[in-house]
Amino acid sequence: MKEKLKPVAIVALFVFIAAAMTALRPAPVKISTPENAIAVKTQKIKSTQARLAVESQGSVLPRTRTSLISEVSGAVLEVSPQFIVGGRFEQGDTLLRLDPTDYEVALQRAEARLISRNAQLTFEQARATQAKKEWAMTGRPATEAPILALREPYLAEARANVLQAEAEVKQAQQKLRRTTIRAPYTGIVSAKSVDVGQYVTVGTPLGKTFAIDFVEVRLPLTDKDLSMMADIGFFSAATAPTVVLSATVGGEQVDWTGTLVRSEGVVNELNRSQYVVVQVVDPYGIGANPSSPPLLVGTFVRAALAGKQLDNVFKVPRHAMLEGSKVALVDAQSRLRLTPVESQFGNEDFYFVSAGMTDGDELIVSALGIPIDGMKVNPQKNISDGGE
Repeated sequence: MKEKLKPVAIVALFVFIAAAMTALRPAPVKISTPENAIAVKTQKIKSTQARLAVESQGSVLPRTRTSLISEVSGAVLEVSPQFIVGGRFEQGDTLLRLDPTDYEVALQRAEARLISRNAQLTFEQARATQAKKEWAMTGRPATEAPILALREPYLAEARANVLQAEAEVKQAQQKLRRTTIRAPYTGIVSAKSVDVGQYVTVGTPLGKTFAIDFVEVRLPLTDKDLSMMADIGFFSAATAPTVVLSATVGGEQVDWTGTLVRSEGVVNELNRSQYVVVQVVDPYGIGANPSSPPLLVGTFVRAALAGKQLDNVFKVPRHAMLEGSKVALVDAQSRLRLTPVESQFGNEDFYFVSAGMTDGDELIVSALGIPIDGMKVNPQKNISDGGE
């Protein structure tokens, strides 16, 4: 029996010793784990002034378009070398000349008729003078003389005939002048409908032109755009705001400067936008200060308009604005603080915050996975000031 109990006693002894060692061992020393800080990029924020910018786009349109219509009939005798599509002309240049023969003859007839009527008037004036002398020989006052005796109706008729003849001469001269079609302004030919030898009648289209002293661009503005701008209406030359127009020409971006001259004052029924008009002087570069390259009619341009000026606002980068109109700031203990703010406007780059921040706040501008209020951060402050 003793031999059988020895293994059991040995096992029990080892179990007792192990339990005693476990119960009597000293408690492990607890080591505090340091809190991990997330590295973030920050920038100091200070209040500043900001000028809002409104962007729009539109096509370049001429100030004046003209359809040239013949006011007389005749064969086309001469066409100016500038009267071709794309041809440039100055105000007063001759574009077309029609056969003036019929109108020269008509003018001669009218002038001959005027000479005849003047001669008749001279005869009647002489007869009227003689009639007054004959009446005076009667010894009776001239007020008692019958109007026929003094030939007053015949004299009035002669004067009326002279006026009619003068009007006919003036009309013949006007028609003769209209056989020469002159440019009403400095411009460019956009369409040509007739050529040498063609016979035209009154009302025949001759071509189309447009003026190039300045061009206009109609820019649509939404309600949001209008809220970012000062009051718009009609502007004087001294107060007209400057607008920068840009387009791609030959693979390069080119800018032109225009002035905002007026608002059309209506709301478009299709897109619910209002239109403002920008003018660009000397778009084709024919004046003292030429544009290079020229701003051609029909060019699609982008426009940047100066909007309202905001005072005492903070420019917060768009990517730094968190959901719920909050920003992540760093406090004095290097902890993240989620702060609600109020923004007046926003564009593609910035939000303009008017409340919720103070000068000197340290704004986190780097990406944050899930920002937790109070989390430890390690700011990297080598970032330019947000107000600059």
